[in-house]
Amino acid sequence: MSKIWIDGKFVESSEAKVSVFDHGLLYGDGCFEGIRIYNGRILKLRSHIVRMFESAAALRLQPGHSIDEMEEIVREAVAVNEQKDGYIRLVFTRGKGTLGLNPFLCPTATVFVIVESIKLYPDEMYEDGMSIIVAKRPRVPKECLDPQVKSLNYLNNILAKIEAIDAGVLEALMLNQNGEVAECTGDNIFVIKEGKIATPPTSAGILHGITRRLVIDEIAPALECEIEERKISLEEVFDADEVFLTGTACEIIGVSHIDNKVIGCGKVGAITHGFEDQFRKMMSEGAPED
Repeated sequence: MSKIWIDGKFVESSEAKVSVFDHGLLYGDGCFEGIRIYNGRILKLRSHIVRMFESAAALRLQPGHSIDEMEEIVREAVAVNEQKDGYIRLVFTRGKGTLGLNPFLCPTATVFVIVESIKLYPDEMYEDGMSIIVAKRPRVPKECLDPQVKSLNYLNNILAKIEAIDAGVLEALMLNQNGEVAECTGDNIFVIKEGKIATPPTSAGILHGITRRLVIDEIAPALECEIEERKISLEEVFDADEVFLTGTACEIIGVSHIDNKVIGCGKVGAITHGFEDQFRKMMSEGAPED
């Protein structure tokens, strides 16, 4: 049984509780980060915590801890749970308040850290590729709810995920209001055509994914590849030689089919495999924590 750090102390997971009056529960008023641990090192811990505080600032939510303090709390939670390889979920909620919407009637934020194991997709999908669908519902416009804020309000993503599950797959590609490719319910997307790699820009209404950034800034240069951030149409995705997804939980995974369309050869392509292998090599040699 894992130990959860919540509001200044560790408790058994069965004893970790938030109030039914917490605005995170009542209204999705809060933010979160998912972070991976590889061989005792916490991948991009600082980047994740900085992004977390940026989300909190956008919500005008005061967590009651500094970035440095939060980093030490996360490290302590990993140590207490003796987790060498696993997953961290860091959450800030607005805290206990009234049944009204006013967030400023919640005097103290709720903060907790979960350290657990995770397995998002089966191993064979990393070899054979995964099938996904195109969601019927578009991404919420960034003018309404900026995806740069990794908020607790994930209903847009969850409803698209339900579409995927109903279709017998595990992921759905979401388009923005202009019909351009945005991202999947929990992953960023990359397309490869004739050796050229592209991914939607953050202006398309996507989360500034930290694994996405790792792929662009560190893995691609190591493989002597360049990645262009630009608008991508759905037709380009269907016509791609290879498609892969990135995310903290999924890492890097190739796509074999979208709807009823075979992507490339219907298997994980050579370039995608190269990115997967380089990612694993980087994690085995020492995951960067900055």
